[in-house]
Amino acid sequence: MEKIFIGIDKFQKWIGGLCGLLLLFMMLLVFGIVVLRYVFNKGWVWLQDLSVYLHAIVFLLSMGYGLLQGAHVRVDVLYNKWPSKTKYLINLLGGIFLLIPFCLFVIWISYPYVRDSWAVLEQSQDAEGLSYIYILKTFIPLSFGFLFLGALSFVYTNWSLWTGRKTIENA
Repeated sequence: MEKIFIGIDKFQKWIGGLCGLLLLFMMLLVFGIVVLRYVFNKGWVWLQDLSVYLHAIVFLLSMGYGLLQGAHVRVDVLYNKWPSKTKYLINLLGGIFLLIPFCLFVIWISYPYVRDSWAVLEQSQDAEGLSYIYILKTFIPLSFGFLFLGALSFVYTNWSLWTGRKTIENA
């Protein structure tokens, strides 16, 4: 069981690295768009669409990595004052009763949205825009599936820490 969660965490780290590369590419792309527009007086809608698509993909895919790194929002004013055991319990309960059900809900509710988009091979409304909107929409349930896996690992880690099966050094 432990090896499965270690694998999930490694996968989340890999996704985080991929998102870092996508951010670098997106930054260069936006720089190129600005240069094209203001230096050469050229602009293409598909380049703008690509930067927006990349932003959405990075945002969606990096949720699991953010959870692994502890970057998600908490009420830090209270949370930081609590003892470690209390933090582990809060994380455990929040993961079980909030995060996991939310992930499953988004996967479930987004399925018809994505299915319908694939059924018509949805395209951009703009004639010059990027096609393949259905692929972008696929990242919604996919990324929440990745977050769900990360949530399982998060719950397991906090349960192990709370029960004393693990220490923070080997978590």
